[in-house]
Amino acid sequence: MVAPRLLTFHYTLRDAGGRVLDTSRGGEPMPFLEGAGQIIEGLEEPLRAMTAGETRTVVVPPERAYGVREAELVQKVPKARLPVDDIKVGDQFQTGPDRQAPVVTVVAIEGDEVMLDANHPLAGQELHFEVELVAVRAATPAELQQVRNPT
Repeated sequence: MVAPRLLTFHYTLRDAGGRVLDTSRGGEPMPFLEGAGQIIEGLEEPLRAMTAGETRTVVVPPERAYGVREAELVQKVPKARLPVDDIKVGDQFQTGPDRQAPVVTVVAIEGDEVMLDANHPLAGQELHFEVELVAVRAATPAELQQVRNPT
């Protein structure tokens, strides 16, 4: 078995309309350990096939990114169940103490009830990436251990 590699890349993420949603340009490139699930599947696969210095446009369908929107993940809850009193549309809350716990977004406030959406904010969207693979190297034992035992 070949040891996992650490790939480092720059990206610009746009929605289907061309609006920039995020970018690493102007900052540090993003590293990820291949096969560790650190980035979406639809982006990792093409990056793994690239060579350092290569630039590519990658279009990722929702099914290979953050999934399709699920109506059952939008629910009304009593405002009193939220962790703060002062809330507004757009606020986000983690649903538990574990950092892997889902994040919900306040999408509507109706009297004493709040509509929460547990879909990822990019669920249902086709994502358009401009990526440049900056570097590829073998992962160090410490990097491999960190993935096995995240803090």
